[in-house]
This record gives sequence, C-alpha cells and structure tokens, in this order.
Amino acid sequence: MTETSPKHNLKALTQELVAKGKRYYVPNYKPREMILDRGDGATVWDLEGKDYIDLGAGIAVCGLGHQDPDLYEALVNQAKKLWHTSNIFYTEPPIRLAEAIVEATPFAQRVYFCNSGAEANEAAIKLARKYASGQGRAPEYRQIMTFVGSFHGRTLTTVTATAQPKYQEGFEPLPAGFIYCPQFNDEEAVRRMMSDKICAILVEPIQGEGGVMPAKPGFLKFLRDICDEYGALLMIDEVQTGVGRTGKLFAHEWDGIEPDVMTLAKALGGGLPIGAMLVGPKAADVLQFGSHGSTFGGNPVMCAVALASLTKINTPVMMAQVEARAQLLTNALTHMQEVLGCFTQIRGRGLMVGAELAPEWHGKAGDISEAARQAGVLVLVAGPNVMRFLPPLTITEEELQLGLTRFRKALEAFIGGEKPKSGDDGLLSRVFRKIVGKG
Repeated sequence: MTETSPKHNLKALTQELVAKGKRYYVPNYKPREMILDRGDGATVWDLEGKDYIDLGAGIAVCGLGHQDPDLYEALVNQAKKLWHTSNIFYTEPPIRLAEAIVEATPFAQRVYFCNSGAEANEAAIKLARKYASGQGRAPEYRQIMTFVGSFHGRTLTTVTATAQPKYQEGFEPLPAGFIYCPQFNDEEAVRRMMSDKICAILVEPIQGEGGVMPAKPGFLKFLRDICDEYGALLMIDEVQTGVGRTGKLFAHEWDGIEPDVMTLAKALGGGLPIGAMLVGPKAADVLQFGSHGSTFGGNPVMCAVALASLTKINTPVMMAQVEARAQLLTNALTHMQEVLGCFTQIRGRGLMVGAELAPEWHGKAGDISEAARQAGVLVLVAGPNVMRFLPPLTITEEELQLGLTRFRKALEAFIGGEKPKSGDDGLLSRVFRKIVGKG
C-alpha cells in the first residue's frame, strides 16, 4: 500500500484529530486514541473503517443502539420545525413527553426537564431542601443521606452527594448538608444514622460507578418504610438504570415500591442530552415559579426524540428481549469465569452487568478494556476491578455473540490463557447455541 492510499490518509487524519483533541480539550478525559465515525445498531466504525461491537452504548445512553430509524425520523421531523424557544413559551414535544412519562410512572404527578443526570439530581436535591423548608424545618434539619459507593453527578453539589472521596478531592470546600451511610444494603447502618435531621434519602437501585452493585431484595422497601417513618422523601436515582435497562421500565419496579422523586437521563434521550426529575404527590408542587429553571430544559428537539425512545422501549416485547439478551450475557460471562478463572462474581440486572475481576487482576480493568477495544469490542469499567457491560437493549444475538467472543479472546490474550483455535469461537459459541435452543 502506497503512502498516498486512502487507508494511509485516514490513518494520518486519525492521528491529526487525536493530536488536536489532546491540544484543545481540557484534559479531564482520557479518550481512546481512535475517532469513532458512524454506527448502526450495536456496531460502530472508526474513521479507518474498523468495526467494533458496542457493549457500552455510550454509558447506557444509546438504549436503541445507533441510527435507530424511529429516533432518526423524530429528530428530522422536529428539526425541520423548531429547535429552541426557552421555557418562556410552551411547545408541543415536551408536553407530549411529560404526559407520556407521567402516565408510564405510577407514582409521578409532575416532571421537570433538564439536560443531564447531574442536573436532574441537582433539581431533586433542591426540591428536597425546599420541601423540608416548607415543613418549617430549620436548615440543620434538611440533610440528605446517600451511600458509600454511590454516584450522582459531577456538579459541586452532586459530587458532594456522591459518597466517593476520589471524585471530591481538590474541590473543597464542599456544600454542607449530606450524610453518608457507610454500607450500601445494610438496614442497621441506615437505622443507626437516620434522624429527624434527614429530609431525604437519595439512592441508586444499582450502584453503577460503585461496581454494578444491586440493592439486595427488600432494601429499597426498607428505605421506603424508614422514610415514611421519619417524614423524609425517598429519591431514586435511575439515571443509569432507568428506561428499560434492567428489564422493567424502571429498576425500582422490581422491588414493588414507589419513590417520592425519581431522576432520569441517559437512555431517555436515545443519544441526545436530556434529563428529567419526576415527582410524586408529596412534593409535586414544591418548586413554584422562579425556584428553579434551565434554559435548554425541555428543548423540543430533545423531547421529540425522547418521546420516540420512551414509546419504543416501553413495551412488553422490548422488556422480554432485554431479559433474553441478559440471560445470554450473564451465561457467557459465567462461562468465562468458570473456564478462565478471571472473575469472582457476575452481578447486576438485565443488561446492566458487572464482572468483578479476580484478585490477581485487580486494578487492571482499564487495561482489559483497552485490550478489548483493540480486539474490536467496546466495554466499560466500574472502578479499577470491575468490567461493566451496558449493551443496547436492541442488540441482536449475533452482535452479542460476536462482541463476547472478541472480548473473551482479548481477555485470554491479556491473562495469558489458552486461545481458541483459529477460526473457531470455541465453547462460548456452543454456550450461546445451547441457551437459545439452536444446538
């Protein structure tokens, strides 16, 4: 291949763009040295034409994969009409979305739209404090409890709510009014710390950044009961778990409870930035005129796409598909655990799965993620010791099998295990065929 070939030019362009990214971006991220160029379903291609199976979905954002035709149609149709007005005026898409999302959520009466999960949680924190104020509680009685291992955002307030010091270091002084329960899933720890000074508990049904750690059965019900006992709000952070990710529209539904507040983002927009805070009857009217706002919140383009995303995901057929793909994913990872000895636990729910690395590979999750990328599959991490899998809800059996086969080969090469024979996907393929009844 000559120096002037198209492939060489694309490689040079990739290197040029990566260099410019390093030059012009604030260095708070460390992107892989590639340029993703296009996507279709659960597959993306870089600028040089290499394909990757996307098992991260933009950190659970692209719930319907890439280039979903219904989302594309909604985007184009609204983009031809009106892009932005601010909340000084009504537009139709956010009204339609508000109606649909409240009707799909048994506890909710009202919704507030914003641009991200952090903003949704920020709104929830303000609402909780305003709710307590309206009850006549002094400022010292407006504390909010969160849990060690949680993650609620990167604004100064939500990073304070995030009970992980590594995210807070260097940003002190932090806002006051948060109390951290040292043990997630520990009722006694919550009971010891609960008091009249706490006006709300903010909790994830599955701690994502905390290692894909699900709430144990009954824990959310316990939190619901203790919040009722103390007159506090139960606020569920479903930014990562919501909109079908776990096999129900919202993860807290598995526990049969109703929160007072729920926050959403990520998959709600199908790839476009949108966040939402849903509020039940206790606090639905707390945020009155002038108390909170967002210039871009409820943007008509974002809301049109979000409505299409919500409508398409919120079906029994889609939820059944999530459950079926989840079985394939967890069984394949369990097989790797048994054969390679690389994991100590596979946990999660639906298509939100974490594989905890064996002790000898602790600290290597990032390196394994990079090895997987080089093998043609994109996987995430949840801390230094957990591989995180968040594929599109619409991923096909074939895409999932190919992605996991590539991941296994990268894993085997990384840990020095025996590689499958050339051209043979080995036992993993047979595991898939057995699960789906094809052999």
